[in-house]
Amino acid sequence: MLIRFHKNFKKQYRKLTEKQKKKIQERLKIFLKDPFTPVLKNHPLKGKYLDYRSINITGDLRAIYKYINPEECIFVVLGRHRDLYK
Repeated sequence: MLIRFHKNFKKQYRKLTEKQKKKIQERLKIFLKDPFTPVLKNHPLKGKYLDYRSINITGDLRAIYKYINPEECIFVVLGRHRDLYK
């Protein structure tokens, strides 16, 4: 699978700590092997993020993405749960 990153995702990624960046890299490796492994808690979203999906990075950090086609997705937003879903 090909993963792309939206400019907003990249901007939010740069603001994170090294520990958080490492966790994201670990989760993306897992995502590439199996996007629906239970540890990611991959789930569809509603409301303003209809047609998007979310994976857990840490207890509060989420990455929101959308499939472009069956073999390609784009990660668009990265942030804390309370900031993304207000």
